[in-house]
Amino acid sequence: MTDHRVALVTGGSRGVGRGVAVALGAAGWTVYLTGRGGTDPDDPLGRVAADIRSAGGRAHAVTCDHVDDDQVAEVFARIRADESRLDLLVNNVWAAPRGFGGFSDRFWQRPISDWDTLIEVGLRAHYVASVHAAQIMVPQGSGLLVNISSFGSRGHLHSVLYGMSKTALDKMSFDMGHELDGTGVSAISLWLGLIRTELLLSLGIDEFAGFSLERAEDPTFVGRVIDALAADPDLATHNGSTVISSEAGMAYGLTNDDGSQPDSHREPFGGGGLFGPVG
Repeated sequence: MTDHRVALVTGGSRGVGRGVAVALGAAGWTVYLTGRGGTDPDDPLGRVAADIRSAGGRAHAVTCDHVDDDQVAEVFARIRADESRLDLLVNNVWAAPRGFGGFSDRFWQRPISDWDTLIEVGLRAHYVASVHAAQIMVPQGSGLLVNISSFGSRGHLHSVLYGMSKTALDKMSFDMGHELDGTGVSAISLWLGLIRTELLLSLGIDEFAGFSLERAEDPTFVGRVIDALAADPDLATHNGSTVISSEAGMAYGLTNDDGSQPDSHREPFGGGGLFGPVG
């Protein structure tokens, strides 16, 4: 792989997206990150890019609403013009449903508009970005598409629409892997466990939904896992599959920022991914 590695992280202003972008920047990637916010250092999105640059990395914040196909196309046109390549797409953009506070209501008690966030943003936006990314990656003969998913595909988690969107992402990755087979480009779905986001840590709690924060994953841990997958000479053997981030991190010898090893949620949810690698 070329030393000039270019990544796009969607939804990069906070949480998992921010951690992934920061970790990739520290690993030497040129990182483009999108979000609906502004790109000035005073804005959350722009601040992430500025932090990466302050640490010696290369980063570009790009304002983009991922429900607007034209704006998405403009992001990829800019990357093509500026970099002439794209090596990694991390589909992370997500929007919480109105009144999100843990999905405590049943599906019939929720507004139909939940579809617009959990499916339109949490699924369709990933497909649209993947189409554009593949149009760059396939001609260059290399690249990785990563769809951020969760154990919500395996068992009930949060809500009906949440589970639908995550299971669809896993199937999308699997079918994309089939169609990408032999091109040099791979697609995977990445199941995260509990993530120690800034918001979750600010609550001052020791556990969430029965899972320990002490053994949860740092957002930067997820980024290091993605970096390791992208650099793995055997990446093609994962094409189309669902990968559990904590287990991949253990296999690659990665830890959280404090040196701890995050727990896998395989046992509580009754198993691993629904789809294996292509072939």
